[in-house]
Amino acid sequence: MIRAIDMHVHLPTGDKVRDEKARGWLKPAPEVAEYYARLNMMAVVFDVDNETKSGIRCSNADIAQWVREFPEVFIGFGTVDPWKGAAAVDEVHRCADLGLRGMKFHPATQAFAPNDPQFFPIWEACVERHLAVVIHSGTTAIGAGTPGGRGITLQYCRPIPYIDEIAARYPELAIIMAHPAWPWHDEQLAVARHKTNCYIDLSGWAPRYFPPSVIQYANTLLQDRVFFGSDYPFISPERWLNEFAELPFKEEVRPKILLHNAARFLGLSLEEVAPA
Repeated sequence: MIRAIDMHVHLPTGDKVRDEKARGWLKPAPEVAEYYARLNMMAVVFDVDNETKSGIRCSNADIAQWVREFPEVFIGFGTVDPWKGAAAVDEVHRCADLGLRGMKFHPATQAFAPNDPQFFPIWEACVERHLAVVIHSGTTAIGAGTPGGRGITLQYCRPIPYIDEIAARYPELAIIMAHPAWPWHDEQLAVARHKTNCYIDLSGWAPRYFPPSVIQYANTLLQDRVFFGSDYPFISPERWLNEFAELPFKEEVRPKILLHNAARFLGLSLEEVAPA
């Protein structure tokens, strides 16, 4: 049986596959698949479409292709640029037809308010096609430490009101709030505690820096709705696991966070996620 499911892994698609800058920090899919197979893990993989702001094209077809090539390792999520309007809605449906399991959004780099009514058709399409959504929450390392943060604003990554309102409006929509949402992590915990269609992945932070309240709730009241995620390649799953082992988690909670919660969320039995 595999040891863990990493719920937050980045792959380059579309223009990024050929872009030298992107190749400097994003690893090619075959290399990532080999890496996770060696670690005896599965990985939820995706890209982020912010073409309206960046001019860089993504490809959900690339993700679907790599899932077909490496089905024992990869579980694919798609992505759409919310500013593409009806085309974004159509792409949500295409992602479902491609066999992808969810959709990834980054409100800071995509510069959109998730609770703006003009984006409701996207959430409605996700509900219709039974696609989960991963929504970046909290600060971002993208642009951090630069004058003006490369023009990126953080406000839309705040759990309340942006994610909270979507979760309330669409109770059938499964929402993963990506990362401990510092500096709004207590808002994130409140949303997850209040709305059972909300989950948290613990990616993007080295566990030694988890806020105490995140550890407390992940260890108790939210232990069934918290996932392991690394944010690879920005944090390696090996580092994450090593630091997680040093935290005061209950022994019965650790396998939930590393494997069982994700398997249940993705509709996988533990027999299904065992390697061939």
